[in-house]
Amino acid sequence: MYGRLAIFALIALGACSTPYQEIGLTGGVSAFPMTANTFRIEARGNGSTGATTIQDYTMLKAAETAKAAGGTHFLIISAQDASTSGAIVMPGQAQTSVYGNTAYTSYSPPTTIRINKPRLNTYIRVLTIAPGQPIPLGAISADEIIQNIGPRVKRS
Repeated sequence: MYGRLAIFALIALGACSTPYQEIGLTGGVSAFPMTANTFRIEARGNGSTGATTIQDYTMLKAAETAKAAGGTHFLIISAQDASTSGAIVMPGQAQTSVYGNTAYTSYSPPTTIRINKPRLNTYIRVLTIAPGQPIPLGAISADEIIQNIGPRVKRS
């Protein structure tokens, strides 16, 4: 019984996925300047956050960072999956009941809960493209990302 309660408590505490926020105890996303127009975007999720959510957070933070730096577009220079995984093992239990001269034992085996924490490290270069100028291959519009991804992210 205690094992099941512990599992329920673990699931209840971890059931909230990481909101779109600066990186904190439960994860988030942050931008760090590397040069005047190059930034590292770090996104961290908890065990209840999906990989696609972390990808959305990364793209949105890149777009917001580009706009804040005076840019209109950004290029993804590199991206690295830095996800971590682990397991929590809940111990098994044995319970013995005695009826008369007979003992009965019931046993529940240990339970393993696998946890994956998605993480993504991305380097971007901010571009400022004037209207009418050709857009470089691979450049992503910051405004389009903010318009398309912004409304669907869960904010803190």
